[in-house]
Amino acid sequence: MIRMTDRISLDEDEIEENFVRASGPGGQNVNKVSSAVQMRFNVVASPNLTPYVKERLIRLAGKRMTNDGVLVISAQRHRTQERNRADALERLAALITQAAEPVIQRRPTRPTNGSRLRRLAAKETRGKVKALRRAPDAD
Repeated sequence: MIRMTDRISLDEDEIEENFVRASGPGGQNVNKVSSAVQMRFNVVASPNLTPYVKERLIRLAGKRMTNDGVLVISAQRHRTQERNRADALERLAALITQAAEPVIQRRPTRPTNGSRLRRLAAKETRGKVKALRRAPDAD
């Protein structure tokens, strides 16, 4: 079991890893070694996630989610397969942790009467300062 949060652990069989050749600079190492990892996690079929977490994870994943409900995370930042694998696991854990946090509903508030009066007083003071900068009337 791979621990994602305090309450969520994933079975290692749920995560599928494919190692591919990385793109970008790196010379002969990039051409020879399959160090990039493509991690696939079937969110819809996972028995370890609650429906709420699944729904939020699908929304948070965006383009990384396939039509079948599979989350695909690609990692190719590092030179070694192990570090890319760890990087992909960390990113998956971060996404699941973010999805597991409950959404706090925002309650709309209004400015208090005192703050409204202070704002108007500040505008009035600022207007007076600017009025003093004007040229005097020619009357």
